[in-house]
Amino acid sequence: MEQGIRHEKSLVLVKALPRGGKVHGETVCCAGVTPELEWRRQYPIRFRHLKESKFQRWQWIEYKYRLPKDDSRPESRYVQEGSIVLGKILPKSKRPNFLNSLIRPSVEDAAKRGQSLTLIRPQNTRFKWRLKKPEELEKERQDYIKAASQKSFLDDEKTPLEPWPYEFSFDYSSEDGKTHKGICHDWETSAMYWRFSRSEGEKPALDKMGEVFNEKYPEKGMVFAMGTNSRRPKQWLLNGVILLDETGQLPLL
Repeated sequence: MEQGIRHEKSLVLVKALPRGGKVHGETVCCAGVTPELEWRRQYPIRFRHLKESKFQRWQWIEYKYRLPKDDSRPESRYVQEGSIVLGKILPKSKRPNFLNSLIRPSVEDAAKRGQSLTLIRPQNTRFKWRLKKPEELEKERQDYIKAASQKSFLDDEKTPLEPWPYEFSFDYSSEDGKTHKGICHDWETSAMYWRFSRSEGEKPALDKMGEVFNEKYPEKGMVFAMGTNSRRPKQWLLNGVILLDETGQLPLL
């Protein structure tokens, strides 16, 4: 194997919203855990350029990587995009028992452990949305246009992404009693809006998302996947909203 290149396996838990970059174009930062329950951050993943190796949440993947030179966070991995191999989907019945030990009472607790990725179980959650200003949308639109134009001669042509019209967020409390507001960077949450709005319209889509995140998820068990900002390591971002039972115990028949 090439010097400095390593191999590992990870369960995908997070796919953040696509971002436009000057070097790699449109990329998605992903995160998950190894079979030994060690956090991993995978980037730069040009997700829309993946073909047979497009993965989903709860799927095991294997890949080759090297340690990044410009990211000191211990969980970060610079992935060789063409090396990704898809594995099995972790069954729903096994997810809580596998992951519940990773849940921390707060991001401060995770930081004290030297972690830049963690799960927390939020309390008193309230899902909210905000219509973006025209200038915000236009800036995002231009960023996506520039990102789509940055490709190699081996890449297929991609239509630039259209910005999401709404910013989604959560008001919540952590177990230490502190209150927070987190802007949601979870790609799957925004994709939910597109699915609902296409079939039911804009207002019904927002109302339905409110039911999902204000009623169904909290009732069944919801966790937030949190990660630090690469440029501002003390700033934690809400990168994933995950349905996860508290106990993992199945009801007795």
